[in-house]
Amino acid sequence: MTLSLFRDDAYLTQTSAVVTGVNEQGGIILDQTVFYPTGGGQPGDKGKLILADGTNIEIATAVKGNTPDEIVHVPAEGSPLPDIGATITAEIDWDTRHRLMRMHSCLHLLSAVLPYPVTGGQVSDGKGRLDFDLPEATLDKEEITVELNRIINENHALTSDWISEEELDAKPELVKTMSVQPPRGAGRIRLIKVEGVDLQPCGGTHVRNTSEIGEVRVRKIEKKGRQNRRVSLEFVA
Repeated sequence: MTLSLFRDDAYLTQTSAVVTGVNEQGGIILDQTVFYPTGGGQPGDKGKLILADGTNIEIATAVKGNTPDEIVHVPAEGSPLPDIGATITAEIDWDTRHRLMRMHSCLHLLSAVLPYPVTGGQVSDGKGRLDFDLPEATLDKEEITVELNRIINENHALTSDWISEEELDAKPELVKTMSVQPPRGAGRIRLIKVEGVDLQPCGGTHVRNTSEIGEVRVRKIEKKGRQNRRVSLEFVA
């Protein structure tokens, strides 16, 4: 297994770790990591692994492995591979991660501003989107933009907690996404709370306060199919 340090502290940028495996595709497995693996609409982190002799292994992304608690670090093409048992330093590209954190948190706010079932979503560097099951309603870009920035500027704290899978089953209304379900198999589910605004299961990385998100705007609203409306956001600066 890989200990996911980002689950409890999304602001950790590096950690010492031991190489526990290298798979057939050249993916590197560590005993613990700060790299978030692709999932839940959020891209995997990029960064580097630093060997004891100072050699850098550039990591293009991180993905989930063969088991729910295994994370695979995918090296850039042509990168060297470490020896199993080697002690390395794992370091993420913090600037990119932080922008992803800001946008992921903002999409949680968007799901509160538009309280409709979510049929899909994607977090990207500097932009993001949610798709809503919304066949008839007309959405106003400016109204949504104003409301999002109002909430952002109210400085709401974001915190995480854990509940059992059975507790979540007893409260199905917490799950807003129709197509993506919270990761299961570990016996517990992580909840992300935006104080006074939103509460939902999520395994992604988030900022500590809405003020950290910065100013955003609705870039466009599209009709995707008979009853899907896609709302796309971007940072203003």
